[in-house]
Amino acid sequence: MTSHADAKKNAPPAAETPDMRERGGLIDGKPQMLDKRLFMQLLAFGGCANPAAPAEALRKSGIEGVLYADINDPRGIALLTFSEDETHFATAVRALLNEKPFGDYALKPEYSMFGRTYTIGYEPKLEDHLIHRSRRVALDPETEWAVWYPLRRKGEFNKLPREEQRPILGEHGTIGKAYGLAGLASDIRLACHGMDKNDNDFVIGLHGKRLAPLSKLVERMRKTVQTSSYMEKMGPFFTGRIVWRSNADA
Repeated sequence: MTSHADAKKNAPPAAETPDMRERGGLIDGKPQMLDKRLFMQLLAFGGCANPAAPAEALRKSGIEGVLYADINDPRGIALLTFSEDETHFATAVRALLNEKPFGDYALKPEYSMFGRTYTIGYEPKLEDHLIHRSRRVALDPETEWAVWYPLRRKGEFNKLPREEQRPILGEHGTIGKAYGLAGLASDIRLACHGMDKNDNDFVIGLHGKRLAPLSKLVERMRKTVQTSSYMEKMGPFFTGRIVWRSNADA
């Protein structure tokens, strides 16, 4: 007969309560913790000959966002919206897109992207990184071009110890920082685990004053260990010119 002590000893460990907080860099020796994030969605459409009409609809709606003209489709556009509240996309944005003129356009589901801001644990200004930085990049009046794409890493990367992952991720960060300091590109990085219909892991949005540096940045990243050895899939790529953005100071 199994004693009460033996049963307790052999029982599986109690399940830990999941921690939804994002972790940032240390302050006074303690990590910053915050259960807040920004959700961002990109939706592309065809059949729009004049972007002025959807831009006016967006202006009247009061919804924050960015409207892009698709460089690869003369009748194509894409809309980026963002909010801390995920229901915003299933309510206010959904309602706008079912009214004219958006309701008359053809959705291009292959370019649909949805993700959330996240941290890697070293960010010095946690709340700014999670809530404000990506919004600033999207609404920067100095930028004119954007390249958006999803990606999925190979499972082998997730099996690597963190001490091996760190320099691989650091290589990407160093390249991106160099382009940022030179004023050539700024990036938006979103996690989309479980929210992407194609099971992608991340969504990337590159923004800049000119298109060529964004292309060069993607080309440069192809040579990194992460992309060349641990990337399973990238794309499809949406490339667009900004034709409208909401007021960054609103």
